[in-house]
Amino acid sequence: MRVDKWLWYARVTKSRSLAQKLATSGHVRLNKDKISSPSKTLRTGDVLTIVLERRVLVLKVVALGSKRGPYEEARRLYEDLSPPPPPKQAAPPPPPGLRDAGAGRPTKRDRRKLDAFRSDD
Repeated sequence: MRVDKWLWYARVTKSRSLAQKLATSGHVRLNKDKISSPSKTLRTGDVLTIVLERRVLVLKVVALGSKRGPYEEARRLYEDLSPPPPPKQAAPPPPPGLRDAGAGRPTKRDRRKLDAFRSDD
């Protein structure tokens, strides 16, 4: 089966033309080899490494499929070998004197505190 067709069947991409663009742009590897053609043949047992915008998918082909179906059917076409996402870190505190977005206009008391803080420098 063609790589682009399988990517579409497995619901990795929303359309087959997007799957073709993904394969031709070099963002798909088949068994650690970069592919340049969306017509590359895919077999069961092959491992696909797909680089998407914010993540890397490593999928082992379990079945080839015959049509694009719902998510439950598409999930049976592959085994996900992707590394777990890194733990999310808490956002650093904002620099002193800056307000949270949408916190509104400072009150008179807040303004006096800001002026006192800035004049200490």
